[in-house]
Amino acid sequence: MEDISELLKEAKPLYFQRKRRRNQLKTMVAVLVCVLGLGYFTQDSSPYIYNLDNLDSQISQTADGSIIEDMGLPTDEFGLLMVV
Repeated sequence: MEDISELLKEAKPLYFQRKRRRNQLKTMVAVLVCVLGLGYFTQDSSPYIYNLDNLDSQISQTADGSIIEDMGLPTDEFGLLMVV
């Protein structure tokens, strides 16, 4: 009986050290999974493609005249669609 209690005293620190290491590893893996999951679901994937050259050409088209007027629709003096 005495041999068993000596064996337990010797193994006790090693057991708790391994247990603490396993818990730390589980915690780190859980945090990593949460961070990667949040990163996946909160991606900033914009459906719009910003093309500044195209934007400049559109601005110049609207400054020269009304697109609605170019389509042949009735417009007022501001180039807005006139409801008849």
